[in-house]
Amino acid sequence: MGETLADALPKRMKEIREVFIPAYQAIGPTGSFAIAMMQFELSEAERALASQDVARMMSAYQALMDFKL
Repeated sequence: MGETLADALPKRMKEIREVFIPAYQAIGPTGSFAIAMMQFELSEAERALASQDVARMMSAYQALMDFKL
């Protein structure tokens, strides 16, 4: 069985917090803008989860998936 959006979104949020943000912090001031964007999208994802609005959750998930290392 595939992973649900309700499972995938928090998993991606955790990955952004634990892997992506530290990686961008490690490159110094150059990573500040990307970190700010990630923090904004994490806040959006938290609000989407709280609202249980599937369309909002999908949008938030896609925004988080767009971040690359």
